[in-house]
Amino acid sequence: MNEKRLPLLGKATPEFFDEVIFPRLGAPDDSIIIGPTHGVDFAAVEIGGQALVLSTDPFFIAPSLGWERAAWFALHIIASDVAVSGIPPRFLAVDLNLPPEMDEEALTTVWRTVHEECARLGIAVVAGHTARYAGCSFPMVGGATVLGVGSLEQVIDPRKTRVGDVIVVTKVPAVETTGLMSVQCPEFIEEAHGPDAVEEAQEIFYQMSVVSDAAVCARVGGVRAMHDATECGIWGGLFEMARAAGLGLVVHKDRIVTQDAVLRTCELFDIDPYKAISEGTLLAAVAPESVDEVLAALRAADIPASAVGEFTAAGAGIRVVDERGERELEHPKVDPFWVRFEEYLRKQSLRNSGNGAQGSV
Repeated sequence: MNEKRLPLLGKATPEFFDEVIFPRLGAPDDSIIIGPTHGVDFAAVEIGGQALVLSTDPFFIAPSLGWERAAWFALHIIASDVAVSGIPPRFLAVDLNLPPEMDEEALTTVWRTVHEECARLGIAVVAGHTARYAGCSFPMVGGATVLGVGSLEQVIDPRKTRVGDVIVVTKVPAVETTGLMSVQCPEFIEEAHGPDAVEEAQEIFYQMSVVSDAAVCARVGGVRAMHDATECGIWGGLFEMARAAGLGLVVHKDRIVTQDAVLRTCELFDIDPYKAISEGTLLAAVAPESVDEVLAALRAADIPASAVGEFTAAGAGIRVVDERGERELEHPKVDPFWVRFEEYLRKQSLRNSGNGAQGSV
């Protein structure tokens, strides 16, 4: 298989999706409002005059994050994808295919955290499967689906984005990249920049969710699309939004808020922050007349946000304005995070082996 279409690590490319996945979606059904679509994090179907929104993702448990942090993150990855629909996440179904080495104490901590966070977010666990199997390994220990129910009018359909809608970005680029690398590989940051830099970077970990961001935007209104900047980061997310809407866009790079901890971490690990996975960064298309109100509401909720560009006619293409002027923006294709993440896990393992360390969870 051509790795340009199906990368060795990370999501399949849009080209692979279009050629292999999208043409084979089982039986057609007229109740589907939104099916599998580039740039749309959720699906929506009409049932009894209401909208059922849902999203499925791996259940991602990385022991090195600590069981509580890992469980919090696993839940928010999936809940975020439903929250961007404009309808709050409400139900969880989870399949846990656990590695044999995950003991009862660890699973108890993980599940207690999932329960407590679900209770805080108003999510009920309604179905699942839990077992240990040979051949299963961290961090992908199963999968989960989160669902929400609301009115048809509540569904924010990214395909309805219009020319002139303003691009709003919350938080900063590479939120997830910074959060994961700083917790997974803190010794490399400490050696380069000291312990304070590690602490500053690790504080970003709990920003890896857009559940609150999306809820604020949905309450204000005037939002025509929301997208969580996961694989391939802000640049990849904007490409997906433009493609879903059938429009072009122009984005001003210098208007995107950044943090020193993010830029420092990404530079250290040789990762482009605008191309790297960024769970927790919300990209929104907002009607021009609603932009000020949306930005004010986000800031009132202590969520940094900025207006960074606008959607343009389809023929205008996807463009970025930066220190080199205005130019065509290229899709990242492959997220640089995964290669660096694997590389530094190997370096960490070699160090521990060399020091005689056994490692711990």
